[in-house]
Amino acid sequence: MIALAPHDPAAVRRAFRDALARSGPPLRLPGAPTPLVARLVAEIGFDGVYLSGGAFAAELGMPDVGLTTLPELADRAGRLATATSLPLLVDADTGFGEALNVVRTVQELERRGVAALHLEDQRNPKRCGHLGGKELVDAAAMERTVRAAAAARQDPNTVLVARTDARAVEGLDAAIERARAYLAAGADAIFPEALQDEAEFARFREAIDAPLLANMTEFGRSPLLPLETLTTLGYDLVIYPVTSLRLAMGAVERGLRHLHDAGDQRDLVPEMQTRARLYELLDYDGHEAIDAVAYGGRRDD
Repeated sequence: MIALAPHDPAAVRRAFRDALARSGPPLRLPGAPTPLVARLVAEIGFDGVYLSGGAFAAELGMPDVGLTTLPELADRAGRLATATSLPLLVDADTGFGEALNVVRTVQELERRGVAALHLEDQRNPKRCGHLGGKELVDAAAMERTVRAAAAARQDPNTVLVARTDARAVEGLDAAIERARAYLAAGADAIFPEALQDEAEFARFREAIDAPLLANMTEFGRSPLLPLETLTTLGYDLVIYPVTSLRLAMGAVERGLRHLHDAGDQRDLVPEMQTRARLYELLDYDGHEAIDAVAYGGRRDD
């Protein structure tokens, strides 16, 4: 786990970049759609937090087809970045437009304390990386996006990840060629989306001399590879983008159906997070201590 002073974006970015340069198991970044989940990610001891565009859109009640906006994403990213001292990697989709829009996207996310972001080479309206019907921009257009993003950084330690969806559209060889072009344009790392099997993960690692990100999303095209396998393959980052949302929504749906059918929630209480545990996660005691100091140890009003 990366040890950091809390809420120091520059230190967070430096530590994240340094961690990417070290050998060892990949850094693990579970998806956290809310700051409360991000706090749990940090408490359990993961290496970072991931904000998935698909999970964020779903939490807003929308499909992952490019409907969310930069202000919405930046607001959520800022709340996540300040919820813990862990680095935050943000799914910035296609950058919300052309080169100048990409510049604004990068700088707005940096101002919110983000440590890293990834941009993808899909054509709008974009699709979830593990669904069909995707279309790609040409490689030259994505190279312009990457160059704009790299030049836009106010902090050189902000990590820029280029995602390519070419495997599902143009094939593995084309995805590798695009990855090389994106690195030459200024990307720090590559996110090869929707690889089909372990052999393809290995092939990408052999072909690309840069940090690689593995997407371990459920119900997708890629196998769910264990951490040991990803370590052996030499991957540097692994995200679990929608795991927490799927776990939560599965439990919520079961609970609401029980409440509807049974008429009360008494049988569900053992499955719930307790009030005490929630307050512990929210650091109620810490806030009460600050309040006590402000009022000199007493409250008369």
